[in-house]
Amino acid sequence: MNLNPTNYCKHRLKKIYMIGIKGVGMTMLAQYFSTKGFIVSGSDVNEKFMTDEVLEKLKIKVFKDFNKNNIPKDADLIIYSTAYNAEHNEEVAEALASKIKTLTYANALSEIFNKKHGIAVVGSHGKTTVTAWLGYVLWNAGLDPSIMVGAKVPQFTGATLTGKSNYLVIEADEYQNKLKYLQPKAVILNNIDYDHPDFFPTKKDYKNVFIEFIKKIPIKGFLIANYDDVLIRKNTKVNCKGEIITYAINQDADYIAYDIKTINNKQYFKVKSKIKNNNNESELKDFSIQLFGRHNISNALAVIAASIKLGVELSKIKKFLKEFLGTTRRLQVLGKFQGAIIIDDYAHHPTEIKASLEALRQKYNKQKITVVFHPHTFTRTKILLNDFAKSFIVANNVIILDIYGSSREKQGKVHSKDLLNKLRIINNKLQIKQKTRYIPALKECEAYLRKHIKKEDVVVLMGAGDVFRVGENLVRQ
Repeated sequence: MNLNPTNYCKHRLKKIYMIGIKGVGMTMLAQYFSTKGFIVSGSDVNEKFMTDEVLEKLKIKVFKDFNKNNIPKDADLIIYSTAYNAEHNEEVAEALASKIKTLTYANALSEIFNKKHGIAVVGSHGKTTVTAWLGYVLWNAGLDPSIMVGAKVPQFTGATLTGKSNYLVIEADEYQNKLKYLQPKAVILNNIDYDHPDFFPTKKDYKNVFIEFIKKIPIKGFLIANYDDVLIRKNTKVNCKGEIITYAINQDADYIAYDIKTINNKQYFKVKSKIKNNNNESELKDFSIQLFGRHNISNALAVIAASIKLGVELSKIKKFLKEFLGTTRRLQVLGKFQGAIIIDDYAHHPTEIKASLEALRQKYNKQKITVVFHPHTFTRTKILLNDFAKSFIVANNVIILDIYGSSREKQGKVHSKDLLNKLRIINNKLQIKQKTRYIPALKECEAYLRKHIKKEDVVVLMGAGDVFRVGENLVRQ
């Protein structure tokens, strides 16, 4: 099926119905289809999602819960999130039993991506930021790409940009091995760090998803690879037949960042390159970015390497790299509550938590940092319990909420109190003076924060669930 509306009769309405439309990937697709001229509607659970604003601005009709009668009789295509299946969702069951063409999210995305000059941003961490950042640079440099990001980007009109060129840059999710449906022309591989243990039983299973993906890069394609990651260093050259372009901070690579400084809440760094630019210089000299945290230096290197490979002038890369303001839910300052800074962050893996908190400590060096962590999925919490407990070291206060399950995993053999106990054991062992507390629910947590937050405190709401609602309520006072 070709999902380009220009291929259809102009007099025939093209209707797409999306089951689970509020998920970040599904919303990304919904916006893309809407801007391409499709009539889009869908359904999801009657809960607040961070994607609500994007869907509302697009005036996409969203049914508040699942009912098979929601599906338009004249729909031409149904797309469903694999968070739901026919056994537990009546809309999915109805769709699969009907004569209407029905695709999973991953299949629908591949129908678009595989017909374009597709550039996939993959890895365990940093996908959203790198995709949006690269998209911002390419768009403003005049390459006219289409961009699909798994979060709202304030400098975009939502989560996507729709250009007229053949370039399509997407944030590509490895969960449930969705990568197997994609045929990339180029790949940006940020890192490989074990995650999603509910689907990938072993670290090897998880690693192999990325290895198999880069094997699909054609000879004329390219891979942008983070050589600070040991698994990437060991596995890229023997598995990729396309051009390999590497970047790093602490290793030898084609692009290396050095002389990193933070001045007035901006990061400054220099880049040297083994790949000669148009001026035949190996020193690319000075760059600056508004995003803080060392991990964003690495993200910036990925964008620089990819932009140069795609022919963007160095002066434009520097300009647009500096202008980029980030995405929602990635160290996003929501506002203030009684003088305290309220921040929302999507980190839900130990490595992400550690990187985000170190970035916050870098920026708010002398201020008290309180973390409200909403663990996401029981399996991840159980398997990575020790790593989670070690990731909060730089925070002054840690509040752990009840585990936020998923539609696939409503309960498990671990509790937030297990994480709290492990955290306290590590704090005692390392003699870390940190206040820790278990608060089960969002409303209870909000009430606690309202009572105990002090002026100049920094409060970060952290997790992949709906913990951001606490922050939104606080800044509304």
